[in-house]
Amino acid sequence: MPELRLLCWALLLGLARACPEPCDCGEKYGFQIADCAYRDLEAVPPGFPANVTTLSLSANRLQSLPEGAFREVPLLQSLWLAHNEIRAVAAGALAPLGHLKSLDLSHNLLSDFAWSDLHNLSALQLLKMDSNELTFIPRDAFRSLRALRSLQLNHNRLHTLAEGIFTPLTALSHLQINDNPFDCTCGIVWFKTWALTAAVSIPEQDNISCTSPHVLKGTPLSRLLPLPCSAPSVQLTYQPSQDGAELRPGFVLALHCDVDGQPAPQLHWHIHTPGGTVEITSPNVGADGRVLPGAPAASSQPRFQAFANGSLLIPDFGKPEEGTYSCLATNELGSAESSVNVALATPGEGGEDVLGRRFHGKAAKGKGCYTVDNEVQPSGPEDNVVIIYLSRARAPEAAAAGEGVPGQQPPGLLLLGQSLLLILLTSF
Repeated sequence: MPELRLLCWALLLGLARACPEPCDCGEKYGFQIADCAYRDLEAVPPGFPANVTTLSLSANRLQSLPEGAFREVPLLQSLWLAHNEIRAVAAGALAPLGHLKSLDLSHNLLSDFAWSDLHNLSALQLLKMDSNELTFIPRDAFRSLRALRSLQLNHNRLHTLAEGIFTPLTALSHLQINDNPFDCTCGIVWFKTWALTAAVSIPEQDNISCTSPHVLKGTPLSRLLPLPCSAPSVQLTYQPSQDGAELRPGFVLALHCDVDGQPAPQLHWHIHTPGGTVEITSPNVGADGRVLPGAPAASSQPRFQAFANGSLLIPDFGKPEEGTYSCLATNELGSAESSVNVALATPGEGGEDVLGRRFHGKAAKGKGCYTVDNEVQPSGPEDNVVIIYLSRARAPEAAAAGEGVPGQQPPGLLLLGQSLLLILLTSF
């Protein structure tokens, strides 16, 4: 047994003294240091002692950091990787370094970075990513970095910043973000307000400036005048028939989504039918920057036609097109949505439609159908009259108030025929 213990200690001491051939390893000021800087390395060498706490790989020719690149050094507290040629950091390259306090990735060519790895680095206090090719940072990139004190993102290619991206950084005292080509649109206005009120040192503020639009080029964000910005709002409308028009199978269903917001929101249609979900993005501007009211959007489902003015047409509406139609508007400040339920019914006299709503009342004669209390029934069992109910998706409080319950008139009873299509197209 004593011999076994001696063998284990010998192995541990040998491991502690191990060091990759191009590097120098030793102890300094109580830290186990591995110095591999200026060695012309093209990859992270293997064979580091497991107790290394400081690793310098600066000024080499590293081009990427693969998954598990630092698996041998789980106790690492400082990692220096500046002045390499790193273009990509793979997921899992940095995640094992839960003790890391300082990370320097500055002066590389970094454009592809595994931001999710930062979620494991809760001890991090210094993060240097300046002088790279970063164009985008996810909103939740820094969500776990509550100990971070200094963040350097200057001299990158950032065009915008997600609102609230710095909120989790409760210990932050120093932020460098100058010399990025910011688009001075509504999406960056929040940062100007945050920078003026946050207890954070932000140097070179005159160099935190606009690159676009052209009229604002060179304007510091701190001097940016208020912009006319507003979150999206939507109103999903339709045109009820007042005449009890005769209906035919295969009519055209038309809906219109009125969208407001600044900058102009992008409109999306989400259509949930028994056969599945269809998503359509409507074009909002043409090549000259103007709205194209007559241009249909490209769609993999030709039975749905979306137009840039917010209209949606279903040229041959039938049972397969029943479902929930939602329009969603999004811009840099948020999103808004409105929905409508659409059902096709062939009611029997005095019976229930497919939505379970019972018809009642006495009939007044009409051509092909008749109307009772704004509800539609066929004039006889031989008539196959198609009707459409459009009812807005009800909020919970509306349901609690008894809106849209069986026995009451469904909101927005529609009779859809060719005449209605003309009304809709001329009223937009």
